[in-house]
Amino acid sequence: MAHVQEMPKLSDTMEKGHLVKWLVSEGDAVKPGDPVAEVETDKATMEAEAFYAGVVLKRMAGEGTDVVPGHPLLVIGQEGEDISDLLSRLGAAGQAAPRPPAEATPPSPPEKAAPPPPAAEPSPPPAPAEPRRVVASPLARSLAREAGLDLSRIKGSGPGGRVVRADIARATAGGAEAAAPQVSPAAALEGERIELSGMRRVIAQRLSESKFSAPHYYLQAVVDMDPAAAFRSQLGDQLGEGIRPSYNDLVLKAAALALREVPEVNAAWRGDHIVRYAGVHVGLAVALADGLITPVIRDADRLRLTEIAARSRDLSQRARDKKLKPEEYQGSTFSVSNLGMMGIERFTAVIQPGEAAILAVGAIAEQPVVRGGALGVGLRMVVSLSCDHRVVDGAVGARWLQAFRGYLERPLRMVV
Repeated sequence: MAHVQEMPKLSDTMEKGHLVKWLVSEGDAVKPGDPVAEVETDKATMEAEAFYAGVVLKRMAGEGTDVVPGHPLLVIGQEGEDISDLLSRLGAAGQAAPRPPAEATPPSPPEKAAPPPPAAEPSPPPAPAEPRRVVASPLARSLAREAGLDLSRIKGSGPGGRVVRADIARATAGGAEAAAPQVSPAAALEGERIELSGMRRVIAQRLSESKFSAPHYYLQAVVDMDPAAAFRSQLGDQLGEGIRPSYNDLVLKAAALALREVPEVNAAWRGDHIVRYAGVHVGLAVALADGLITPVIRDADRLRLTEIAARSRDLSQRARDKKLKPEEYQGSTFSVSNLGMMGIERFTAVIQPGEAAILAVGAIAEQPVVRGGALGVGLRMVVSLSCDHRVVDGAVGARWLQAFRGYLERPLRMVV
């Protein structure tokens, strides 16, 4: 029996998914859990998986189309199975719509047929057929409009025949159209127009809402990292270099324990009340090509350092490979953003929606320090805590930073 698999809801805020690429062809055998398509959501580009075992009998959407959750995505059944009745019942519902262009306008109503011209006059050319719907990127549409090109006469080389910037460049060079006006000087001065991906659009929207609705303030502290460095060296001797936790793993563990010690920070604003979370779920910001995603280490305060190290590596790698499941990047109660590994000494971060604070971690660097009246060299790290003043008062944020610094400066407390 054939099954209609619908587009899954791949994130809690997903309203539609852009089908970037099919990973299976009609006739391919699949089983539950096999990746079938690459789908761009509002948070990430992810792989949609098969729900049923069998053979892909029909792909119900083309690459480059937008598919809403619950819409037919593909039909899976037995090889050679007749699904004509099923497709007939699905009808128009089985066709996904291309992503609409930014400047799309409603079609004009058809005109009434004109009477035939007098015999003495030359016959007009036949009425053109209904123009095909052109699938093109917004950048390609903008460049075509400026160059005076007809998109319907340009063959697209993108997914599903989508017209992209390279096609417009070929057309202006004479490949698909006659010579066309050059791009205006103003447009040339602006340089390349970068269209927003679904992820970048949502990042901009959600963090703008957070920045301008949550009254941010910032607390900074300098952490003595000499004890942490010695501790890591001892762990390396005991566990081996490939297993010992990184400095970032120590930061994650220290943050989780500080949240347990100062639970007022493990909270969020809810309009007419504050919610204090029951679990400590720490988000780890991971940079991607088109934005960032925050996979979550759940119950981080209860995990051993080696467990945090294993989970952070696994989640970070799968985030870059676009293999995360929705539940693995949703539901954090606090986040850590570490740019120290990129040489950034100090910075401040924007609080993630649904949280009351975020920790920005700078680079560990050798600095001159005074010990017992003598000048020496020590490892120091600057961290900045961004707080939502509606939830976390200054004294509370300071207590959290003191607790956090205490764990890193006395790291044995993190393993007992």
